[in-house]
Amino acid sequence: MAMTWEQVVGVATALPGVEEGTWWRSPGLKVGGKGFARLRDEAEGGLALLCEIPEKQALLASGDPAFYTTPHYDGHPFILIDLAVVDPDQLAELVDAAWWLRAPARLRRERQGA
Repeated sequence: MAMTWEQVVGVATALPGVEEGTWWRSPGLKVGGKGFARLRDEAEGGLALLCEIPEKQALLASGDPAFYTTPHYDGHPFILIDLAVVDPDQLAELVDAAWWLRAPARLRRERQGA
C-alpha cells in the first residue's frame, strides 16, 4: 500500500509540536522550528527523513527497496524513503524516531511523562 505525503503528515502531526510547512523550498515537517522530514521534489523524489547514521546504514543494508540514498545524502543523518513501497508501520516508527531526535527537550520530557 503506497503512502502519500498527506498520510505522512497525519502520522507526524499526531506527535506533540509537529507543524507542516516548507523546508528547503519543499513540503516539510518541523518540531520546535527544526526540520526532520521533507518531501523531495528532486529527480529521485521520495521522503528525506532524519535518522541516526547507524540506523541509516542498517536500513540500506537490509536490501528493502523502500530505503535508499544519493551521493548528496551520503554521510548525513537522513534516509531517503520511497513512499510507494514503504511499510506504513515501519514508516510510522521511523517518523517517531526522527521526532525524538529533533524535538526540544521540553517536548521530549512531556512525552516521556505521558
